[in-house]
Amino acid sequence: MPGFIETELQFLILCFTTLFTVVNPLGITPIFVVMTERFSPEDRLKIARKGVSTGTIILLVFTILGSIIFKLYGITVEAFQIMGGILFFRSGIRMLEAKVGRTRTTDSEQEEFKESGDADEIAISPIGIPLITGPGAITGVMLLSAKTPTTYSLGTLLVAVLITMTLFYYILRTGDRLSIKIGLAGMRVIQRIMGLMLMVIAVQFVINGVVTIFNRL
Repeated sequence: MPGFIETELQFLILCFTTLFTVVNPLGITPIFVVMTERFSPEDRLKIARKGVSTGTIILLVFTILGSIIFKLYGITVEAFQIMGGILFFRSGIRMLEAKVGRTRTTDSEQEEFKESGDADEIAISPIGIPLITGPGAITGVMLLSAKTPTTYSLGTLLVAVLITMTLFYYILRTGDRLSIKIGLAGMRVIQRIMGLMLMVIAVQFVINGVVTIFNRL
């Protein structure tokens, strides 16, 4: 039993670390603040809550259906690991440069929704998807779901998703105060550290995929 608990705890830490760095809340928060600056504090909380809820549902769905998608399209876990590693590495580089990937939102899209007056529309898109839940986050949960041989492991991953997104919500709702206390420079430093961590995780994913493929030859 102690060994089981230790294994699941290690997997929980891996899942949380991977997901938190991929969704990159500290990099998203300044964008969220700018895109919602025309709204009242109450509406901004509503947008944050609905946006994170949308992202959470999407991640939970892909977590549960990840293995089914692999089987349906005949995709091997190793191939997805290599592809995901490359995607994560690219995202990590952008985080080191203190940028947000253009697969989430472009500058013109940010301006368009910044001027929009529809809080519900912004909450679902682009805040919920693809800003909070982009290709990297979806790839992350699918990769991690492939590492869940038991129901317990899948439950651990689901818990990690919920913890990550709950923390994301509290970071968004305190975005203004966080930006003032830490400062833009401080947030960029933290983002660069997270980017470095993501690149290390990405390299390990690629190594695991390549080694497994060669071992099968």
